[in-house]
Parts: sequence; structure tokens; C-alpha cells
Amino acid sequence: MKNDKNVIRSWAFFDWANSAYNLVITSTIFPAYYTAITSDNDPNTIDYITFFGKKFVNSALYSYAMAAAFLVIALLSPILSAIADTRGNKKIFMQIFTYLGSLACAGLFFFDKSTIQLSVVLCVIAAIGFWGSLVFYNSYLPEIATIDQQDKVSAKGFTYGYIGSIILQLICFAFVFYPPIGDQLGSQLSFLMVGLWWGLFALIPFKNLPKGSPGHHVEKSNILTDGFKELSKVAGQVKGMPYLKRFLFAFFFYSMGVQTVMLMATIFGEKELQLDTGKLIATILILQLVAIPGAMLMSYLSSKKFGNVKVLIGVVVIWIGACIAAYFIHTELQFYALAAVIGLIMGGIQSLSRSTYAKFLPQESPDHTSFFSFYDVTEKVALVFGMFSFGYIEEFTGSMRNSVLALIAFFALGLLFLLLLKRVEPKSVKATEN
Repeated sequence: MKNDKNVIRSWAFFDWANSAYNLVITSTIFPAYYTAITSDNDPNTIDYITFFGKKFVNSALYSYAMAAAFLVIALLSPILSAIADTRGNKKIFMQIFTYLGSLACAGLFFFDKSTIQLSVVLCVIAAIGFWGSLVFYNSYLPEIATIDQQDKVSAKGFTYGYIGSIILQLICFAFVFYPPIGDQLGSQLSFLMVGLWWGLFALIPFKNLPKGSPGHHVEKSNILTDGFKELSKVAGQVKGMPYLKRFLFAFFFYSMGVQTVMLMATIFGEKELQLDTGKLIATILILQLVAIPGAMLMSYLSSKKFGNVKVLIGVVVIWIGACIAAYFIHTELQFYALAAVIGLIMGGIQSLSRSTYAKFLPQESPDHTSFFSFYDVTEKVALVFGMFSFGYIEEFTGSMRNSVLALIAFFALGLLFLLLLKRVEPKSVKATEN
């Protein structure tokens, strides 16, 4: 039964559980710790790191590692989602990826100068666990909420995620900034805490979410090809849905920018602006706090005032302005102001993208996981391009600022397709009140 409060609350708690990874590992403590461990602390030199015999700029290696993780997910998710749709066991796969990711985070407790190669591999595995679980988590949205409630429920998930991750971040601060423990051990304990938090709180949604509804039955199947056949089938359906097709093109391009900014913001602040680690982490935490009202505001504006597409257009325009500003900033205060703006639009664009896509789908289709696998593959392929280009441009030009220029181009292309989408916008994504 849709709109069950207990099921929706349990679903949102998965965001509470896994957003600890998204904040501590991708946004704050891990990037800062990674940069510190792999640098020589001289702002006038380029920091190189040897990874399996090849030399990389340290921040570029991080970009490439994340691109590799997203490529693996892009290849795996069609196979796994097809199995889940056919057998109706999406929750099992959600559990597998969750505990793969949480164990990898716990393993980062051993990250130091002597274990850099292993730790980068664990970082990739943790990313695969996080993003792989989201394929199945996102696909629950049209299954548990009616179309008129999906913006609200999607925003609820992101709100739970931001609150939960901030609570854990504050606990991790106590480790990192408590003098007897020290920065290194404090960071390592933080990684262990993320693994425990993620794995334990995920028990709440795993207890209450339905296991998933079986779709069509296939007598003879090949698990290595069926997923891609399903993806091809969804692609064929998308071709006949002009609004969904244009939205996915827009989503592909602006996702290159959004996720890359979120993954590289801390390293950018530390390398380009030489910001103090403590201030940098506190700034990213404030960014998460601002994101909570941001997600709620976007939900309200899209559902009650302007409709999904108009709000997405406005948010992407702000993202373009933020990237232009990032290219020129040089002071601490400028970074803080920019972080506040990004925080306001960060949660909103993620939440609104997910609910907009859910509204576009055939609501009674048994293949929601396959549709969301297509959505997820679109995002992950975008991230492969976004993260790889960010790292490559930095290595080629010697400055992360030049990488920011590519992000501006990605957002501009996303804006173009959103403007084209506005012409064929269906009623389901228009505001219910004017």
C-alpha cells in the first residue's frame, strides 16, 4: 500500500544511515585526510603519488579513482536491477551493497602512509557500495508513494540524510579535534564510525521495506545479458517519451557538474586556497545544514508554485553562477559565501531530480528498478566523464581552477535541455497550486 507512514519513515532512514558516508568520506574528513597524507605540505610544489607503479597528481588520482568506481556501478547496475525486477528481491541487493560499503569504510581505519594503495582501493569499494545501494533505494520511491507525494517523500529522505550525517559528523569532530587523540587517529576512528553507523542504522529500512514486487517471469535467462536487454528496452521506451528523454539529457549534463563539485570541494579548498583543515571541515558541515531547508524549499516551490522543470532551470542557473565564482575566488570569506550558496541548492537539485524522474515514469509499471537503473547509469556515466575530465584537466594544466571551467560547460548544456524540456512538460510535474 502506497503512502504508508511507517514504510516511508523507514525508507527515509536509509538516507539517515548512508549519508554518513556521503558527508564524512566524500565531503569532509576523508578528502582532507587524503590530501594531508599524500602531500609534502609545500604549497609551491605539485604533490605526486605513486599508485601501482604509475605517478599521479594526488588530487587527480582521487578523481580517477572515483571515476573508476562510477564506471563499475554503471556496468553492474543493469545486471543487478534486472535480477531484482525479475525476482522481486531488490532489498537483498540493497543489503549486499550496503554492507560492502560499510565494511570498506571500516577498513579505512588502517589508512596511513604505508597503506595508501590499499586505502584507495577501499575508497573505491566504499563508493561502489554507496552508489550501488542507491540504485535499489531510489527505485522504491514510486512503489511507496503516490505521484502527488513523491516530491515530499524524496525531500524527506534527503532531510533525514542531512540530519543523520550531521550528527555523526559532530561525533567525528570530537575525535579529530580532541588533542589526546590527534588528527590521524581521529580521522581513522571517524572512518570506522561511518562503517558502523551505516551498517547498523540500515537495519531499520531493511526490517520494514517490502522486498520488492516481481516483474515479468523469464523462463530462460542469462544474468550477464538480461540487464542490458532491460536497459535497451527502457531506452526504447524513453525514445517514445519526449519529456523523459529531454530530462535525461539535461540530468546527464548537470549531474557531471553537481556530483563533481560535491566530491572535489574539500580538496579544492585545501589545495587552491590553502584553507585550514578544521575551518574547511566546519564549512562543509554548515553547507550540509543549509542543504536541509534548501531541499524543503525546492520541494515547496516545485509542488506549489512553479512546477519541477521551472525550479530545476532556476537552480541550474545558480549552479552556473557558483562555478563562475569558484574560478575567481581567492579568499577564505569568498569560499564561505560560495559554500552557503552551494549548500542551499545542493540538496534541492538532487531531491528534485529524483522526484521529477519518478513522476515521469509509468506509475503502475512493475519495472521501476529497471527505469531507475537507467537513471542511475545515466548519472554514473556522467560522473565518469565529470570526474575524469576534472582530474585530467588539472594534470594537463596544473590547476584545478581550469577544471572548474569544464563544469560550467556541463551545466550550460544541462540548462539547454531543460529549456527544451519546458516545451513538452507534462502536467504531472507542474505545480498543483499557483
